[in-house]
Amino acid sequence: MSKIMPFLMYAGQAEEAITFYISLFADGRITHIQRYGPGEPGAEGTVKLAGFALNGQEFLAIDSNVQHAFTFTPAISLHVTCASAAEVDDLFAKLSAGGQVLMPLTRYPFSERYAWVTDRFGVAWQLNLAQ
Repeated sequence: MSKIMPFLMYAGQAEEAITFYISLFADGRITHIQRYGPGEPGAEGTVKLAGFALNGQEFLAIDSNVQHAFTFTPAISLHVTCASAAEVDDLFAKLSAGGQVLMPLTRYPFSERYAWVTDRFGVAWQLNLAQ
């Protein structure tokens, strides 16, 4: 059976980003991590391939050893349905710190409490209070 997982590409910040993300969710965890070694194409010690999970959703991440003319875009975002307003507020504060607020944390016609942000690594997050 096929499996679909978000794949996040960083330029030297993969481990920092993963460590930050798993700190935000009670069951966040790194499932595996491989690092570039001496003589390999990536900077030694950076993430060759890592797996991590947030609330049961699995992700993959790398530190690209190639410079690209692109990065993350808000057109693809991670949508988090939060159980409480306090959870929305906490995630908003932590994810928007050093990032950018795309839609402010407030009430919208489609949600009692919602925000859309990009974190300091450029990954977009939509935070929504469960109905």
